[in-house]
Amino acid sequence: MISNQALGKYGEDRAADYLHDRGYQIVERNWRCSVGEIDLVAQDANRLVFVEVKTRSGSGYGHPFEAINPQKVSRMRRLVAQWCATHEISGVNVRLDAIAVWVSHGRVSIEHLKQVY
Repeated sequence: MISNQALGKYGEDRAADYLHDRGYQIVERNWRCSVGEIDLVAQDANRLVFVEVKTRSGSGYGHPFEAINPQKVSRMRRLVAQWCATHEISGVNVRLDAIAVWVSHGRVSIEHLKQVY
């Protein structure tokens, strides 16, 4: 049995690969501050994309996107503001995305939901 932490790391690795394969440049991974954590920060053309990755190995907890509720989106917005302030970045286009990674019987499937707010 794989631990939740290992499954989450595996899912984030797959999500980063997925974005990279589609031309995104990964800027940062697992950035933390007092507000929480940003799983992935990526550059897509002239936009910074902040990505929440949810990984599941079964349907017992529902669809991964169900975990992204209004409170989570609000926290993501605060995290984006904190990340930009910490990195002294302003006036840039940003987007909040979510990626669901399903891992089951050696297969991986990925869903990418753009602009979750």
